[in-house]
Amino acid sequence: MDLARAALLVAQEEYPQLCVDLYLARLDQVAEEVKDRLANETAPLVVLNEVLQTLYGRRKLSGNGDAYYDPRNSFLNDVLDRGVGIPLTLGIVILEVGWRLGLPLEGVNFPGHFLVRYAGSEVRLLVDPFDKGKIRFEDEAQQLLDRGYGGVVAMRSAFLRPAAKRDMLIRLLTNLKGIYTKIGDDRRALAVVERLLMIRPTAPVESRSRGMLLARLGRHEEAAHQLEAYLRVSPSAGDHADVQEIVRELRAGRYHPQEDGLE
Repeated sequence: MDLARAALLVAQEEYPQLCVDLYLARLDQVAEEVKDRLANETAPLVVLNEVLQTLYGRRKLSGNGDAYYDPRNSFLNDVLDRGVGIPLTLGIVILEVGWRLGLPLEGVNFPGHFLVRYAGSEVRLLVDPFDKGKIRFEDEAQQLLDRGYGGVVAMRSAFLRPAAKRDMLIRLLTNLKGIYTKIGDDRRALAVVERLLMIRPTAPVESRSRGMLLARLGRHEEAAHQLEAYLRVSPSAGDHADVQEIVRELRAGRYHPQEDGLE
């Protein structure tokens, strides 16, 4: 998977005229800028430092702490245009530029805060995309957890597992789903859920979400069909009886979204 292209295709749902290749070329341009500054220097840690200096020092990338839940923070084209984003999209920029320069980088789906790992043969480091590319050793990860969870969550090795490109794309879409659901934008939320189902066709939570969103958008026949499929694959789900009742209401033509009681 070409991660940057996939992320830009997600953005294309919001911006139908978006030229994906133009933004991929901009990532190429950043990598070339770093290469020019390095001259003949090839030491990986020096290259990494120059990548971060270029992105955060010269190009002024930063975390959008003032409007963290602005959907534009999740669109890679907007991140490149506006210079602000969330940990995941800023991390994708670091990864894509670093990969173009041969750096051993990988994403880390850290709880509540996406990170980038430099996985060198002699040293492993964590890069915080939201904190101006600050570099930490892996044994400092507990500090990040404490910052997000107030010291009540203990560090586990599973928190630092590498994230596949597919995992990062799912996290990107899940972020957008949460934003649109919170503001009640059912049309955009449905578009995101349908893309999640393209990646995970059998995910029960997305099957249920699609059914509920279809119902709220007035597409009752499709909604009933989708929720029945959810019930078949999740017979022991805690919301089974509630969803069954919603299906009955949809089939009887008496469904009222404000009364469904489900998210």
